[in-house]
Amino acid sequence: MTTPSDTSHHHANAHDDHHDSDGHGEITFRGYMTGFILSVILTVLAFWLVMGNVFEKSGVTALIILVLGAIQMCVHVVYFLHMNTRAEGGWSMLAMIFTIIIVVIALAGSLWVMYHLNTNMMPNMIHDMKDML
Repeated sequence: MTTPSDTSHHHANAHDDHHDSDGHGEITFRGYMTGFILSVILTVLAFWLVMGNVFEKSGVTALIILVLGAIQMCVHVVYFLHMNTRAEGGWSMLAMIFTIIIVVIALAGSLWVMYHLNTNMMPNMIHDMKDML
């Protein structure tokens, strides 16, 4: 004999069958196709920007490609890795944010050091080498 509380518990479990227990939600073919189509569009757009020589300055093209790459990384994280704020209680998203911050600091620091090495040391070194010959 089932009681009303057993029936409501059964309905709650039937509803939960549509979602993973870790908060990722239902993984569907439509979700994968959406991510795939967005990735293809972003890749083709970046390819067109370079091959079509759309912008006169290469710096503008490079900046836009970096932005498109960042958007594509977000598409991959959301649609293929199924990362969201509910997954694993939000810890996986927090770890991803921390990783992004560390990578940005490392890349920005490396570019800053290389730029200053190039502008401050290379002209003197080239000049000194010409004097040696």
